Amino acid sequence: MVYNPIKVPLDRLRRAVLEQEREHGWGESSWFETDSDDSGRRAAEEALAGDPAVVIVAGGDGTVRAVTEAVYESETPLALVPAGTGNLLARNLGVPLTNVEGSVATAFAGTARAVDVAVAELEDPDGHRRTRVFVVMAGIGLDAEMAQHTSALAKKRLGWLAYVPPIARSVIANRLFHLDYRIDGGRARPAHAHTVIVGNCGTLTGNMLLIPAAIVDDGMLDVVMLRPKGRWGWARIGTRLTAQGVANRSRFGRSMLRLAPEFRALSYAQGRSFEARFEIPHHIELDGDGFGQVVRARITVRPSALRVCVHDDATRLPARGDAAQARSGAAPA
Repeated sequence: MVYNPIKVPLDRLRRAVLEQEREHGWGESSWFETDSDDSGRRAAEEALAGDPAVVIVAGGDGTVRAVTEAVYESETPLALVPAGTGNLLARNLGVPLTNVEGSVATAFAGTARAVDVAVAELEDPDGHRRTRVFVVMAGIGLDAEMAQHTSALAKKRLGWLAYVPPIARSVIANRLFHLDYRIDGGRARPAHAHTVIVGNCGTLTGNMLLIPAAIVDDGMLDVVMLRPKGRWGWARIGTRLTAQGVANRSRFGRSMLRLAPEFRALSYAQGRSFEARFEIPHHIELDGDGFGQVVRARITVRPSALRVCVHDDATRLPARGDAAQARSGAAPA
């Protein structure tokens, strides 16, 4: 058990784990608390040293991301007990978001599903390079500003409402930035955007569907650039994402997504790698955690690199054919 003490209802979690240990005849689980320095990677490495059958991570997306850095190159499956603000990996895998007992039961008796992991090589303004992984999405622009200017305490107290002030500031300013990017090592393309997202998953909180084509196990990265014109443009984006989320609930709705008119404020592309360079440094976030400013980011996908326990009745993601229909196929301009 790797758990974030700030996020988790610990007594309830311990009772749920004990119940499953008894039901399945398992020995006593080992417990490792995360700390603020690394969000859980060190705790996960300590857990792996004991050669566990499964690592259960209880926390938000940031904790899951940090634990994934330690676990994804091993054969040990990961199980999720969602306890954060977004819980986006759990949301995209159909894991119940508020049922601690059900999530723990899945850890003990669920099916291990292979999902992709994204590896981000980041270059700081001073030339220092570092490598991090993520499982949901990376963001530059509005997404990164939300992560940079929203405290853990605010998220704990207010939930998603904690993001309202940074969103409002960004929408009012509506500043575009320049980048040069390439996909799958192709030619460099110039672009201006308010926000750039590289996603492994597509659904956000509130069932808003940002990236209709994103599938967590298709071996691909999905890129979306947001370029709204003023506040009305942001309103149209919000309406579009909500409508996509509603449509995504059924096969018929997903098939209709490909018939939706082109919306220039949302430009999509797809590939196995994405590289971007910036004229001026910009903040970047990975799975909701800020990682400072970068002048270059190169993101690649590691297909099926992480095994995650899911319940047999977990929500099915769109079939690959459905996702293919949702793709525009055009690179952002």
